[in-house]
Amino acid sequence: MGYLLLAGAIAAEVAATTALKYTEGFSRLWPSVATALGYLVSFALLAQALKTVQIGTAYAIWSGVGTAAIAVLGLLLFGEGLSLTKVAGILLIVGGVVVLNMGGATH
Repeated sequence: MGYLLLAGAIAAEVAATTALKYTEGFSRLWPSVATALGYLVSFALLAQALKTVQIGTAYAIWSGVGTAAIAVLGLLLFGEGLSLTKVAGILLIVGGVVVLNMGGATH
């Protein structure tokens, strides 16, 4: 159940960060509300996930998957460029999450 909550936390964080792009510096009401609610839901779900998932593992997955997802959404939704450096960075993030999980997933 902890990993399901963690997946929800990641989805809410990615949605909030995407909405943040549309706030135009928090000058637009509804994207700003969506951003605030998304982060609130994300942190609430992350807190619940931490009841059963180790904090280092949970945070590595939450931040790593969220970062990689936002980088991909930046490409797809906002026309951000894709360079070899960006691809390498995303792969390093994903690799780091995998290594952390392999080395510390026990309770």
